[in-house]
Amino acid sequence: MPEVNPEAIAAHQGIIANPNCSTIIMVLALKPLYDLAKIKRVVVSTYQAVSGGGKEAMAELERQVADIVAGRPVKAEILPGASLAKHYQIAFNLIPQIDVFKDNDYTKEEMKMIDETKKIMGDQKMRITATTVRVPVYRSHAESVNVEFVGEVSAAAAKKAIASFPGLLLRDDPAAMEYPMPLFTSGRDAVEVGRLRRDESVEHGLNFWVCGDQIRKGAALNALQIAEYMIAHDMV
Repeated sequence: MPEVNPEAIAAHQGIIANPNCSTIIMVLALKPLYDLAKIKRVVVSTYQAVSGGGKEAMAELERQVADIVAGRPVKAEILPGASLAKHYQIAFNLIPQIDVFKDNDYTKEEMKMIDETKKIMGDQKMRITATTVRVPVYRSHAESVNVEFVGEVSAAAAKKAIASFPGLLLRDDPAAMEYPMPLFTSGRDAVEVGRLRRDESVEHGLNFWVCGDQIRKGAALNALQIAEYMIAHDMV
């Protein structure tokens, strides 16, 4: 991620892997906070759009909604994964499985978020746990993130850091009911952060809500930014 670890580009020869989309959205918000104080632990729950499952998943959501409204039987053939033995309705439902389960009962998607975040942030001691959920939204992933720091980080300082960080947009005004939603981020490059507040259950903690278009910043835009960085720094 060029905003977070551009120095990692030099360590690659010929092939550079784009991180997982849900990881990108979270790490972009974590970086300016980590720069304020080292992060001790992260707890994240994701609300991931069906477009992350491909155009077939999007078509299935549309078809299921139409069938439910018309009173027809609902067929599930794609989610949580087309190749899996069992499928569930996504319309008006949530599916707490993205990708296959590993031996530790975490899904592959959850382990990607854990492992990639540590690697991108350059901190293998950071403790991270994740639960990834598919939701009946066409586009843009949302994530509820709880962060525990080694030292004090105020909500005001965190908001200031996020508001000035490249690629992030602070949308955080509870009194005006302003917060990030897929409605605002779909089809746009910026990743939005809001609902930022102190976690009153720990000494040094914050909660926030982050939302971003996983097809843009979570995939295509990040790849383009890597190429642009390489060109700008004579690395091609």
